[in-house]
Amino acid sequence: MNRANIKREKTSMNFNKKRYKDIYDISVLLGSESIVFPNDTPYSRDSVLTIESSGICNVSKLVLSTHYGTHIDAPYHFIQNGKSIDQYLVQEFILPAQVIEIKDTESIRRPELEPLDIKQGDALLFKTNNSASGRSIGGIFSEDFVYLSTEAADFCAKKRVSLLGIDYATIDKYGDMNFPAHRTLLKKGILILEGVYLKDVPVGQYTLFCLPLKIKGGEASPVRAILAR
Repeated sequence: MNRANIKREKTSMNFNKKRYKDIYDISVLLGSESIVFPNDTPYSRDSVLTIESSGICNVSKLVLSTHYGTHIDAPYHFIQNGKSIDQYLVQEFILPAQVIEIKDTESIRRPELEPLDIKQGDALLFKTNNSASGRSIGGIFSEDFVYLSTEAADFCAKKRVSLLGIDYATIDKYGDMNFPAHRTLLKKGILILEGVYLKDVPVGQYTLFCLPLKIKGGEASPVRAILAR
């Protein structure tokens, strides 16, 4: 697919010019760029009705995991009595955000975060080699990706951020069945945004919009995530 056709790069929207100069779509394209975590439900989109066959309209059916593509994890994902997606106010998915570039090509570690001006309530989005290498949008799961270390997760939790985002399908190191980063953040009520793509997004301050589907009892939901400033 010609990536120029996706129009992921910075765009201007006439109705929003007075408020935002730059808008970035950081969502992955379902069905081609998105990644299926091992043993999770794969994505499919099938036609139920077509204009050609019915003379009426096109209707399709989606099958996918709530953790497919760009998605947000609520505490209930790992915490038995944690909040589910539908228990959040919609404004809790519109947040001041900071895009941070991570130089380490193995993991996000505390020393890269300590010098940063991280404020309580901020959303932190980590731009790593996952985006630079194209791994974020490769469409095939790779066991070798930049993940969030346990000590970095603990540091973010102590900073009391509201959301943490990473440019891959999961924040934890592949094969660690304790899922320490997930548990550390979610038990503190910190939302996790996974599967974003940040290659063309400059570091800096933004407003993050990542509205999930309103799923009753949902532990996660796909989102259309954008950054604006």
